[in-house]
Amino acid sequence: MKHWRIEQVEWDRFDPSKIDPGIIPLVKAAAMVEKNGVDYAQYLKGVFVDDPDFRQASDNWAVEEVQHGDALGKWAMLADPSWDFDESFKRYREGYKIDVNADASIRGSRTGELIARCMVETGTSSYYTALGEETEEPVLKEICRLIAADEYRHFKLFYDHMKRYLAREKLSFLQRLKVAAGRIGESEDDELAFAFHCGNDPVGVPYDHNRCIAGYMSRAMGYYRYRHIERGMGMVFKSIGLPPRGRMSTIAAKGAWRLLCWRRDKFQRDLGGAANENAGNAARAA
Repeated sequence: MKHWRIEQVEWDRFDPSKIDPGIIPLVKAAAMVEKNGVDYAQYLKGVFVDDPDFRQASDNWAVEEVQHGDALGKWAMLADPSWDFDESFKRYREGYKIDVNADASIRGSRTGELIARCMVETGTSSYYTALGEETEEPVLKEICRLIAADEYRHFKLFYDHMKRYLAREKLSFLQRLKVAAGRIGESEDDELAFAFHCGNDPVGVPYDHNRCIAGYMSRAMGYYRYRHIERGMGMVFKSIGLPPRGRMSTIAAKGAWRLLCWRRDKFQRDLGGAANENAGNAARAA
């Protein structure tokens, strides 16, 4: 059951004068990833084919994810009236696909699959919290707050089911850590990069993973603050069976923050280098 509906958002408070232009490309990309939740639910229902409770939970989760995408897409079209969400999402669906017919988790176990989902919800709840706190545009602030609250509830949903399966499958700490680290590393795969491409590149522009992931991450990472990483690290620790608060979590959060800052700066350099190269090529062609 939805905890809110798009119609309840105060759309009449939209204020284009308070929009940070750098946030619009991120919202466009996020809208498509969120709206694609139906495919992920189909995948999860195949992995948990004999678990009716979790299959129903997956369907409910997907309904909320799709609503996230629709709300973000509607906001992005207000911010950029020239943008067509439906057309961009169609391009995304045609070019990015997951195996919806899988009958086993790519993580090697159901516990591993649920840990991976916890990592995703940790990232999204932190991300929308960061965006919502930084933007001054009232409607986007409201949408981000609502989505972040949903994503935190989704974390709890997957975490509760993970504990149930962990009691059966008994993954070791190292196995859980490996799954969590692996899923975090996948944040730079084609899912986000291709969504950034479909949302922001004109039709006909070739997809370049490195350019698109740099375009996305260089912007997105700039909205994070240390408190978001600290909270997220607590959720990661909880998922793999460590105390979410304490000396180890603090050390890990500080390390993750330094890594994020380094990666953000690298993506910005990469993006700047690509822009300079393109400008040089254009000048030579002229």
